[in-house]
Amino acid sequence: MSVYKAPTEEFSFILEELIGYATHSQLPGYEDVGSDMLQAIMPEAAKFFEEVVAPTNSVADAQMTHLADGEVVTAPVLDGVYEQMTEAGWCGLSGATKYGGAGFPGVVDVVVQEMLQSANMGLSLLPLLSRGVIHALDLYGSDQLKDCYLENLVTGVWSGTMNLTESQAGSDLSAVQTKAVPHEDHYLVSGQKIYITWGDHKQVQNVIHLVLARLPDAPAGNHGISLFLVPKFLVNADGSLGQRNDVKAVGVEHKLGIHCSPTCTMAFGDNGGAVGYLVGPENQGLMCMFSMMNNARLSVGHQGVSVGERAYQQAVDYAAQRVQGRVQGVDGRAPIIHHADVKRMLLQMRAQVEAGRALSIYTIAEEDRSKHHADQSVRESSARAVEILTPLVKGWCTEVAMEVTSLGVQVHGGMGFIEETGAAQHMRDARILPIYEGTNGIQALDFVGRKCLRDGGDGLRALLSEMSGTAESSVAESIQLKRLSVALHNAVDQCQDALAHVLAHPEKSQYLAYNFMMLFGNSISYWLMVKLAIAAQSYIDAGDVNRFYIQKIATTEFFAMQVLNRNAAYLGGVLGGVESFDVFSVEDFYRS
Repeated sequence: MSVYKAPTEEFSFILEELIGYATHSQLPGYEDVGSDMLQAIMPEAAKFFEEVVAPTNSVADAQMTHLADGEVVTAPVLDGVYEQMTEAGWCGLSGATKYGGAGFPGVVDVVVQEMLQSANMGLSLLPLLSRGVIHALDLYGSDQLKDCYLENLVTGVWSGTMNLTESQAGSDLSAVQTKAVPHEDHYLVSGQKIYITWGDHKQVQNVIHLVLARLPDAPAGNHGISLFLVPKFLVNADGSLGQRNDVKAVGVEHKLGIHCSPTCTMAFGDNGGAVGYLVGPENQGLMCMFSMMNNARLSVGHQGVSVGERAYQQAVDYAAQRVQGRVQGVDGRAPIIHHADVKRMLLQMRAQVEAGRALSIYTIAEEDRSKHHADQSVRESSARAVEILTPLVKGWCTEVAMEVTSLGVQVHGGMGFIEETGAAQHMRDARILPIYEGTNGIQALDFVGRKCLRDGGDGLRALLSEMSGTAESSVAESIQLKRLSVALHNAVDQCQDALAHVLAHPEKSQYLAYNFMMLFGNSISYWLMVKLAIAAQSYIDAGDVNRFYIQKIATTEFFAMQVLNRNAAYLGGVLGGVESFDVFSVEDFYRS
């Protein structure tokens, strides 16, 4: 089982050349966390997650979690690890300084998140959900709630959860039945929620639940749902913890993957009602919750990148050591990394991970600008870009993660099917990513509907125009860049054809949505790879022949030749007929 090494050179290159961190860190509010601060924390973060967290991954997977005497018991190997993370400040990097955070831009936080996610994906879900709670409270919480809860959430002393799903209400939140009844200066919440990630545990002092529930006489459907903050322990006026609230875990799921992350069934109000506090306006809980969910979707998308990186590193390590067969140019029996098909698989893993990383970090940079740029027009433009790209980060990156981790198993051959090698864990862990925080089918519908049809395709046209500009800028460069430019032009043309078809046939959009999303995910992530390849070529032209730059261009070319050619199939899926969908009734799906 290989060790994990944080790809710090890759992080630095993306932050410098794709994001322009020296300029990015001068956005209002970020002036004190410039490039010197970034270079100071990067190696320290890498050391921590490589040496402290990464070794827990397979052990925690085997130890799992369970419920004993009404308490959630987490993997013993994790005891003290999360506390070390909070003490080192890794949980509060992008948090507001007034609440104890370090005030770094989101692009720095997402890089450190990747290190944690690659080191132990199940553990990474603990601070991931807390970030969403922080985001929702910051936007919609009262001053009193912010003063009481945000500092401990930002610093990681307390953790947060998102309570949406009920047994009868999966993705359809209009069916939520949990109740909230006004009582004195608070509400009494009663009901049951399922699939609550890190819903209960003892890694932190308090767990803060954000819960969707209905007020008495609330209208039916989505317009009658409110959002409530329900703490595990009530908080006294002086900030100390008081009595246990009427909320508890009554079950822990047995899952395919992410074994060290307790996925709980939470019962609220079994003994009279859990004390809760309204967050945001009455009956507008979905609006408040979606701010949290969109935050989580971006993080989940990057989890796909992260688990793919860990699987890639392990596959490379195994392939370099596993000796089998002979290869021309290698004396004796050769490590399988020299075999052409193994090279193909490793390069595909690497290329797709690098594409996803560029897409994710680029989107987070736009989110930073949407909140901090001094120019309102830039803020608005960046906010629109984040809206467009979020379903691609969540949807495309997590689809790719399943493929990358499956290839990791394949590189190991039969040993990949054996749990002790660890390759299977990455594949098992990755399988949840296309499901939670809105299935990828929902992401595709969101992308084709809200992000395309709603504005008549204007946002996507602006993005495609920018991509065309990048293709034009590389025409006069090296032969390799010219090939990359031609491939980018073709990708833009394919996206434009798909866009035109969807706009002309909106009634077919729900059937075409998945292929439409995958086409744009492939193309936009490739565009960002081309931008990085252009930057790498500029270093080479200046006389710097660092192998990193050569590899960066070659990886982009591999993506163009071996992955981007899937666009023809995605476009065919968009342009093809959908009549066959309607032939099948429910009964027709059963075999006679």
